[in-house]
Amino acid sequence: MARDLYSELGVSRGASAEEIRKAYRKLAVQWHPDRNQDKPDAEERFKSLNSAYSVLSDAKKRSLYDEFGEEGLREGFNPDLARAYRSQRGAGGGAMPNIEDLFGGAGGARGFSDLFGDVFRAARQPAKGRDAAGEIEVDFASALRGTTVTLQVPGVSGEVNVRVPPGATDGDKLRVAGRGSPSRSGGAAGDLLLTLRVGKHPYFQRDGLDLRLDFPISLSEAFRGAKVRVPTPDGAVSLTVPEGAQSGQVVRLKGRGVKRKDQAGDLYVKFLIQGPNIRELGADKRKQVEDALELLDEATDLSARERIQI
Repeated sequence: MARDLYSELGVSRGASAEEIRKAYRKLAVQWHPDRNQDKPDAEERFKSLNSAYSVLSDAKKRSLYDEFGEEGLREGFNPDLARAYRSQRGAGGGAMPNIEDLFGGAGGARGFSDLFGDVFRAARQPAKGRDAAGEIEVDFASALRGTTVTLQVPGVSGEVNVRVPPGATDGDKLRVAGRGSPSRSGGAAGDLLLTLRVGKHPYFQRDGLDLRLDFPISLSEAFRGAKVRVPTPDGAVSLTVPEGAQSGQVVRLKGRGVKRKDQAGDLYVKFLIQGPNIRELGADKRKQVEDALELLDEATDLSARERIQI
């Protein structure tokens, strides 16, 4: 059974050095063998008091005892190694396990070399190399569809292939295991950590998983309605321009936006009606266009203008 040196001297664990000294002197006088010749256990009790006092009166020994119990007082005890063992085993502090626990219980086969073997092996394991960080830039379409980029990383031998998953977005973090800085002690190399930068697109704008596109249509397509081909990340699709479409009108193509893992956004197409370039028309065609515009003006209801005010 583990001894409690504080209890043997009759003091608390927080007792001061002076309190310990006074308690020892009082008990030493009480249990001195010369004064207790009729008590067979007096000599053993006196030795125990001396042993307790020799530990608790020494600041270094007391500190070891408080942290590890009696095991911390053994000759050749290595407190750093014991702390490493305790940390590895997930112990939360306090005294070291008793001797039965250390040897795996009564009749157990483990000795100190087995007990601390894990710690020694952990200490011998070479440290992993440091992670390397950087940025990688891809164009808008490549980020939508996914791509693989080949890099040359300073300090890393050979080419590094970086997979950009479909639907990647600006600011995403990519990790390439084992392609960081090499270990100085022969361990595994660190990882390569990259921040993704996605270039802008001249026509498409991204909003999360949704895409937005301003799409020009002619006056006649808007007036009559039409079938037009609209580009999407998966290729062009047919879109119906409704008869009498207005400039700024938006049509949604469900599921035609960004695909990321098991999700898909939508594509929002906004019609922008484009008129003819008058400066490039000859006199005859210009007259025809003007006549047609007059007819369109006559058929157009602009009464809403009268209600517009600040």
